[in-house]
Amino acid sequence: MKNIQIYDSTLRDGAQSEGISYSLQDKIHIANALDSLGVAYVEAGNPGSNPKDIAFFQYLKEHPLKQAKLVAFGSTRKKGILPAEDANIVSLLQADTPCVAIFGKAWDLHVTEVLKATLEENLAMIADTVAFLKANDKEVVFDAEHFFDGYKANATYAMKTLEVATEAGADVLCLCDTNGGCFPEEIKTITEMVVAKFPNVIVGIHTHDDGGMAVANSIMAVEAGATQVQGTLAGFGERCGNANLSAVLANLQMKRQMQCIPCDKLENLTATVRQIAEISNIKLNRSMPYIGKNAFTHKAGMHVDGILKSAGSFEHIQPEAVGNTRKIVMSEAAGRSLIVEKVRKFLPELQKYSQEATLILEQLKELEYQGYVFEGAESSFELMVMKLLGKYEPYFSLEKMNVFSEQTLSAGHKAASAIVKVSVGEKSEMAAAEGDGPVNAIDKALRNALGAFYPQIAQMRLIDYKVRVLDSSDATGAKVRVLIESTNGTEYWTTVGVSNDIIKASCRALLDSIEYRLMKDKKEST
Repeated sequence: MKNIQIYDSTLRDGAQSEGISYSLQDKIHIANALDSLGVAYVEAGNPGSNPKDIAFFQYLKEHPLKQAKLVAFGSTRKKGILPAEDANIVSLLQADTPCVAIFGKAWDLHVTEVLKATLEENLAMIADTVAFLKANDKEVVFDAEHFFDGYKANATYAMKTLEVATEAGADVLCLCDTNGGCFPEEIKTITEMVVAKFPNVIVGIHTHDDGGMAVANSIMAVEAGATQVQGTLAGFGERCGNANLSAVLANLQMKRQMQCIPCDKLENLTATVRQIAEISNIKLNRSMPYIGKNAFTHKAGMHVDGILKSAGSFEHIQPEAVGNTRKIVMSEAAGRSLIVEKVRKFLPELQKYSQEATLILEQLKELEYQGYVFEGAESSFELMVMKLLGKYEPYFSLEKMNVFSEQTLSAGHKAASAIVKVSVGEKSEMAAAEGDGPVNAIDKALRNALGAFYPQIAQMRLIDYKVRVLDSSDATGAKVRVLIESTNGTEYWTTVGVSNDIIKASCRALLDSIEYRLMKDKKEST
C-alpha cells in the first residue's frame, strides 16, 4: 500500500473555527486522541502566541506522543531582521518539536499588498527561515500560502517560492488552497506540475471548504502525486472549515488502497471524531460521510428491504469498518419485517408473526397517531416495547412535581424552579433546583433527587432540545412534540414526549431519557 502522511491541524487551524476555545486539558486530550488514531503529524499551534500554547508544548515535551510527530507552527521571519532575531522563530525552536511548519506568501498580490514587501524580499524571507530551522536540525514543512491562487495569477513567481524553499532544505512543500475556491481539476493539474518539478521533495496539500470541495480537492492532489494531506479530522477550521480528514483518509484507505493510518486503527475513526467534537463542544452534522449518525441510516421501504437482504445493496462500505453502525429508522409505515428486525437488536427472541410483534405494530401506529415519532427517538421506542411486553423493571416513580416560573427577572436571575419527589422501592427523596427555564429546572431537580439512588445520573446531561408544534391551527392549545438528546460523555440517546402541555411533553421525554440510561446500565452490568 502506498503511504499517505495524515497531518492534522485541529489544534491550530481547527481552533480558529468560530465557537471553539480549547483549554490546556482540551488540547492535551485531542493530541492524545489523534496520536492513538495513528495520524503522522499533529500540528499544535504557535508556541509564542499565548501562555496556554507555551504550557501545552512544555507538557508534551515532558509527556511525548507515542508515534505522531508534534509540529510547531509559525510564519517566515519578519522583514528587515534575521531569523535568530525574530521572537516568533526563536519560540519555534524553544518548543523543541521534531517538526516545524512555516507559512510563507506564494501569491504576489499578498506580498505587495499585505506584507508590503518586494517580491525578492519575500523570497529571501522564505529561504532564510527554512535554512535557519534546518541548521537547527528541524524537519521543515513549508506551507505555500495561497499557492493555487498565486499560481493562477503568476505561475512563475509561485513556483519560485517553492524553489527557494527547496534549495534552503525544506522537507515538505505543502500547497495551500487558502481561500478554498479551487476546483478539483485545477488542483490536480497544478499539483502534477509541482510533483514533476520537485521529484525529491514530499508534496503536501492543504485545502479549505469554501467551495464545498475540500475533500475532493485533497484526493485529486493525492491522485496527482501529493503524499501528505493536511486538514482537520472533523473538518473544523476557518470560515467553512478545512478538509475533513475523516472522509479523506477513509476514502483513500478503503477505496484507493493507500495507507493513511494503521489498518487496525480504522475502526476507531468514528469514536475519535466524535470524541474530538465532544471536547470541542461542537455538534457534528449527522450526515457527515463515514462517521455521521445518518451515514448508514435507512428509512425508505425499498432501501430497507434491500439492506435486510444484502447490506451492499445500499451501503458503499460496511459501517463497522470505520466504527459506525447501521441504523434503520422507525415509522408507522414500516413493515413487519423492519420492525421485528429493529426489536431483535434488544429482544433477539421476537418472532416475525408472533402476537408480541402484532402488539408492537398496533401500539406504534396508535402512538404515531397521537403525534409520537420514533424515527429520531429510538430510545423511547425501546422503552415502549419493553413496557408493552412486560419486560421492563421500573427503577423509580415520580410522586410529585411542582414547577414555578417567574415573569419579571433581574439580570442573571434564574427564570424557574422545580420541586420533585421520587420513590425507589420503599424509599423516597425530594429535591429542588433552579434553572434557566422550567425544563432546565425539572432536569436538574430530577437528577438531584435520583442521584441519591443512582450516582451515575451525575454523568448525564442534556445536549439538545427540540420542540415542534403538531397542529398550529390549534394555536396555544396545540399538541407539541419534544425531542431530547442526552449523553453520559461516551454514549448518546434521544427520547420523545408528546402533550398539549409543553412542560408535560418535556417531562415525559426527560423521564424516558433517565429510565433508558438506567435500563442500559443494568443490562451492561449483567
